[in-house]
Formats: sequence, C-alpha cells, structure tokens
Amino acid sequence: MECPESDDNTTMGSVGISFGSPTSGQGFDVSTTVSAIVANLQAVETPWKNQLTTLQSEDTALTSIGTDLGSLSTALNALTDFNGVFSEKEGSSSDTSVVSLTSATPAAVAGSHTIEVGQLAQSFSYASGDLGANDILSGSLTIGGQTIAISDGTATDGSGNRIPANNTPGTLASYINDGDYGVEANVVTDSSGSRLSLVSDTSGADGAVTIDSSGLGDATAKAAVGITQAQQGQDAQFSVDNISMTSSSNTVTAAIPGVTMQLLDVAPDTPVQVEITNNNSDVESAVTTFVNAYNAVIKDLNTQEGDTPSGTAEPLYGNSAVALLQQQLQGLATFTQSSGAIRSLSDLGITESTNHDGTLTLDTTALDSALNSNYQDATNFFQASSSYTSFGANMTTTLNGLGNSAPNGAIYLALQQDSSQESDLNKNITSENSAIGTQQSQLTTELNEANYTLQEIPEELQSVNELYSAITGYNENPGG
Repeated sequence: MECPESDDNTTMGSVGISFGSPTSGQGFDVSTTVSAIVANLQAVETPWKNQLTTLQSEDTALTSIGTDLGSLSTALNALTDFNGVFSEKEGSSSDTSVVSLTSATPAAVAGSHTIEVGQLAQSFSYASGDLGANDILSGSLTIGGQTIAISDGTATDGSGNRIPANNTPGTLASYINDGDYGVEANVVTDSSGSRLSLVSDTSGADGAVTIDSSGLGDATAKAAVGITQAQQGQDAQFSVDNISMTSSSNTVTAAIPGVTMQLLDVAPDTPVQVEITNNNSDVESAVTTFVNAYNAVIKDLNTQEGDTPSGTAEPLYGNSAVALLQQQLQGLATFTQSSGAIRSLSDLGITESTNHDGTLTLDTTALDSALNSNYQDATNFFQASSSYTSFGANMTTTLNGLGNSAPNGAIYLALQQDSSQESDLNKNITSENSAIGTQQSQLTTELNEANYTLQEIPEELQSVNELYSAITGYNENPGG
C-alpha cells in the first residue's frame, strides 16, 4: 500500500503493508503501519526544522557577542563618566599624627600643600559635682532654656504626659540624649566617684550652652547638685600654604577644595606636607578592563570566521552583521582625535597585538608614564568635549549602534530578523503537524476498518462454502 500525497503535492515514499495470505485472517499491524505513514508525511518538516536549528545557533552566537559588547560599553563608561575613575583622587600626609586626610572628591585638584596646626577645636563641656551612681535626684534641671522635671516615672508634664523615670544620673543622661537639648549627656566615673557630664553638640567657640542646675538636688545625699563649666570651647587655628584659617571642628572640609582632613594634634612649628594626587592605579585597572573587554568581542567575531570543532562552519560564518561589527570596531581602534597630547590609543600604550588578529595589547608602563605627564589630556581623550569629538564619545556612539539596544542596534536587528523567520517556521511546522494529525486519525480509522475486513475473510469464505454445499449437495470437506 502507498501512503497518500502531502498537501503540497510532494509525493512521499511508499509504505508497504504485509498481511500474509489474504485468506489467513491474520490482518496486519495497524499501529505500526500508521506510524510509518506519519513518519513519511513528517519528512516535509525536516528542512524547516534544520533551518530552525541553524537560526537558533545563530541566536546563541549573536547573544554571546551582544553580552560581550555590553561588557565593553560598561568598561568604557568607567572611563567616560565625569564622576568615574579619572575624577578619583588620593591624598597623603607627611605626619598623620598631626593631619590625616579622610577623603578627596572629584573637585580636588592634584597638588602639594603645607599645613601648620596651632590650636585644635574643642567643645564646651559641663560637669556636676560627685554623685553616687545610684543616687536619687529631685527637682529640675534647665538646659538651653528648656526645663527638665525630675520624675520617678509616675509624674506627668503640663500636658498630662507621663515623664519617664529620670531620677538617677544614668536615667537622666538617657532622658537628655533622647531629647533635643543641644548637649550629649554621660555619666563618667573615676576613683573619686561619678559625675554627670554634658558636652555641647556644637563644636568650637560658638557652642556655649546655658546650664541652670539651681533647682537640681540629690535626695540621697540631701545636697544640691551644682553643674559648672569644665572646658572652654574654642575654634581650631591652622594655616594652609601660609594662609591663616579657623574651623569650629577638627574635621576640615573647606580649606582645600574637595579635600576633607582631620586635625589631630598641635604642631605650630612643624609644617605637614599634604599631597593630593590622581588615582593612577584605578585608572590603569579600568583601562585594562576596557582592553580585555574589547579583545573579548574581537575574539567572538574571529571565532565566527572558522569552523566548529566538528568541522562545520560556525553559525555566523559569512553573516553580514559580523562583517559590520569587525569593520566598526577596527575603525574605533584606529580613531584619532584632533586635540590634546593624547590623541590615539597608542599614546596610552595601547597597540595592536603582534599576532595581527585585531586584538589589542596594553603596555602599563607606557600608560603610567602618559598619566603622569598628561593626565588631563588622557581624561579628555575618553570624556566628551563640546569643542571636538573625543575617542570616548565616538566609541560610545558607535557601540550604541552595534549592540542589543533597540531599535537600531546591529545585534538587536539581527536577532529580530532571526526571530521573524523562526516564527514563520514554527507556524509552518505547527500547521503541518495539525494536518498530519488529522490524516493520522483518518488513516487509523480507515486501516482499522480494512484490517477488520481482512480478518473476517475466512469466516465469510466458510459461510459461502456452507451455502454452496447446501445448494449442490457437494461437500468440499468430505472428512469434516
């Protein structure tokens, strides 16, 4: 028996049905026969499935290249960002026991400064007389015009709110710190006993706080509690490059633009040298990451020009998107800008590798030398300028047109094209499978009927023989 022709009039191969002698009543295997016919019908899908596999392999390769292009864009951004590694500064002090550098922002300018510290800033502080740590206080205490009523936890204020227990030195200190009284309270203890200490929240000469303890008593000692000034507040006095300055705090942020420094000790006759430098090490690390990311993309593209380990062509062999990427990236590597001492990658020690495969090599010694001699020009090479097109700005624009970015990225467009073809192929396969499913159902019904008929032939023959014998009196089976 031959299978039917497909819908597209393409004749499939024949499928034989073996049922032995037609009068044996054995029939044939319907399930196996239908499966063979269906397999024959499905052969029309093979070219579609092969094309779909090819497109999916292309997608995998394109996606990998797109990912590496994204990594290259990220690496480039670290160099083109105005707040990136080129803006980082480092600082050092010739005597960290006197002046310590805390931070340097992008606003800091590389250079050397001389610092002399004549006086440190200090805060006003106040202390009570000796108290027992567990003494019970009574009365009231006024700080900066705000009166604190002493309570055992059962009293209320004028609004009827319960006043937490604050009638020991420790609970009073906690109560003060929970409020907004302009001081930090502590209980300090030494060999002579405990005292309530109050330190102004405002450092320097303007941080004085009025304290009135005339209403405060020690119920345990049956004595008044006096609080007096323990330390006079004062501003720091220092000079930067022989210019006299003052600061209410020992943390100084405005003396050198972008630099925060800590004054730690008085040394009026001992100048401290402070150096603000560019962070070459982080820049060099970022440039290394950039070169490695560029090389990763180039190697991706080079791989697509050859064969797989099994000897077949790579998925993107001959693909126009690969050729476009190679052309664009090679153009970027040789770009020369029109301004500054650093105009090309080679001026930073970045050159084509000796194996001439399009990858780059980095000479870190040459890069370090370029940063030391032309740091600002190196910065301008990567960062955008209104007066000329920088390498960094040109590369950023180009990469935006090559990667996964919609709507015009080369990788994005290639993936979209593949996706459209894959959608059409999947529709064809789905439609063909649906038609084959219908044919399979029909074949199963028809062949089951045919098989039933074949299996009934011996019984039909027997009936004919019996009828013939009855009419003619002839017995075909005399021994029966």
